[in-house]
Amino acid sequence: MKKIIILISIILFSMNINSQSLIGSWERVQENESGIKEKQIVIFSSNGFQSISIFNAETGEFIYTNGGTWELNGDNLTEKVEFDTGNPERVGSEVTFKIIVKKNSITVPMMERTWKRIDNGNPGKLEGAWLMSGRYRNGKKQMRSVDGPRKTMKLLSGKRFQWIAYNTETKQFMGTGGGTYTTKNGVYSENIEFFSRDNSKAGLKLKFDFELIDGEWNHKGFSSKGDPLHEIWIKRE
Repeated sequence: MKKIIILISIILFSMNINSQSLIGSWERVQENESGIKEKQIVIFSSNGFQSISIFNAETGEFIYTNGGTWELNGDNLTEKVEFDTGNPERVGSEVTFKIIVKKNSITVPMMERTWKRIDNGNPGKLEGAWLMSGRYRNGKKQMRSVDGPRKTMKLLSGKRFQWIAYNTETKQFMGTGGGTYTTKNGVYSENIEFFSRDNSKAGLKLKFDFELIDGEWNHKGFSSKGDPLHEIWIKRE
């Protein structure tokens, strides 16, 4: 009996280590059939959400994104799709496939593709999946439900970020953007590498004040359009 308990503990420990090693962001650069140099970024958050974004590595032109939840069992990765710009009908479906996880690379054999590690969830202070939950208007805090099908989610690893606006009920995709970020001395800085609504925003650098108050991420500054904002984000469960 004691040996069985020890064996189970070892298996569970191994599964946990494997799952932990996926957390962070991963990168692949390749030339597509049209000769365009694509950058592919994958983010796995510690609270169970993931995304892949593909954009022109030289111009920042947005090409594709999909994502949702993830769960790793042994070497089988299961994803439940919440958004997919290439095939919206996949929203709500689950897919399971083999993945080979190493310290600094992940490989999906059926696709014959490998991504190299960018980070493991550090050093940024905002790692995880967050949902837009409210904002301040005229100095008043206004919150909204995050339980509905329409969501604005922001995924952050230790160095990368991606936000996505979508509706799981209608399978509609409203927009996305992403790039690199840092959190230093209460300042959250973004370097935008792609922006689906306006490709000219690629290369834009933005700075915001950030503060975590009772688990809420207060995000204050100016939008990419130059409009003042004070948003509230909460960690997704």
